[in-house]
Amino acid sequence: MSDLPDPVPPPLNKAILGDYDASQLGKLEGLEAVRKKPGMYIGGTDERALHHCVSEVLDNSVDEHLAGHCQKIDVAIHVDGSISIRDDGRGIPVDVHPKYGIPGVEMVLTTLHSGGKYGQGGYKFSGGTHGVGAKCVNAVSEWFEVEVSRDGKVHHMKFEQGKTIKQLEVIGNARGTGTYVTFKPDSEIFRETTVFVADRIAQRLRELAFLNSGLEINFVDERPAAPKPISYYYQDGVVEFVRQINTGKQPLHPDPVRVSKVTEVLIDDKPNEVHLELVLQYNESYNDQVLCYTNTIHNPDGGTHLSGFRGALTRAINQFSRANKLLKDKDPQITGDDVREGLSAVISIKHSDPKFESQTKVKLLSPEVEGIVSSSAYEGLMQYFETNPRVAKRIVDKALNAARAREAARKAR
Repeated sequence: MSDLPDPVPPPLNKAILGDYDASQLGKLEGLEAVRKKPGMYIGGTDERALHHCVSEVLDNSVDEHLAGHCQKIDVAIHVDGSISIRDDGRGIPVDVHPKYGIPGVEMVLTTLHSGGKYGQGGYKFSGGTHGVGAKCVNAVSEWFEVEVSRDGKVHHMKFEQGKTIKQLEVIGNARGTGTYVTFKPDSEIFRETTVFVADRIAQRLRELAFLNSGLEINFVDERPAAPKPISYYYQDGVVEFVRQINTGKQPLHPDPVRVSKVTEVLIDDKPNEVHLELVLQYNESYNDQVLCYTNTIHNPDGGTHLSGFRGALTRAINQFSRANKLLKDKDPQITGDDVREGLSAVISIKHSDPKFESQTKVKLLSPEVEGIVSSSAYEGLMQYFETNPRVAKRIVDKALNAARAREAARKAR
């Protein structure tokens, strides 16, 4: 131990620090943070982000369907550039929250990280998990209106740039229940464009109808002189989705392969369910298209469900080919790239507590999903191959031809 006194720190250099103290620190109130940094919440301010706003509101209606309370969704683009989404779900709660002292509908549309998707029992499965979706849309809208039909009454609120300008009031009697949201994007935020592209929205609506068998989705763009309403409804859901993906291609086998399984798993010591629906069909082309969804939200960058499926498919095709002596000694090993040639597939999982890479949910990160999808897909595919050996042999032959072509190209190089 030294007997020397502790060194005295040098005096603060005011010239360097300037006047930086607590008074220089700021705090964004309410939804102001969303307007200041929209990229953090809706992924940007371009056309893609504009349409992401539609998905955020739409996903709430789909969540009502997943909970068993919504059978129909109506979407309309209006002449003034606004868009509306109506559902026949339960309607956002309008009673005053016992803790926060404001109506439930105002809370979920103005307070970040609030809603019915935090394990309180409102939703078993939902696409919205961060509690920032609809209120972010509210924040980046020039104006945003909501009508809620509950308890025999129609309740109305209006907002501008995320701020309440008309308090909740009863404006009439309601026949049923549901939520009706209309909003107009704010040109101060979306400087590139505030014009909705009908084809882009129609594509998403059709996709949602495929993923939610039995859900009716109606769409109309009121801007043309003669609007043409469209209705989407698919009883066979994902199977019809894969058939649609293969439209114009020559299928390798007439009927898509479907694997469906519910798995119970413990997450943070709590029981959770993971529902898997996997449908695939090969075609004669050399390209593959695999679409991934979690609680009907598209994950364009894939994630753990995609990696689980890819591993299972490669293992199943290799196992069937070895067990049935379809591989010759001189044949190369069939790889993941080989089994994906000509593959069209949709992987749809429903998860009560999914983890995503970001608010835009482009990639699923939930680690338990990879093992669940891998084992479920492998078992389902092996069972299908054993009961449909002719189809299985065609699939193996296609993968084997791809492997031989790859090997020949390697040798040629």
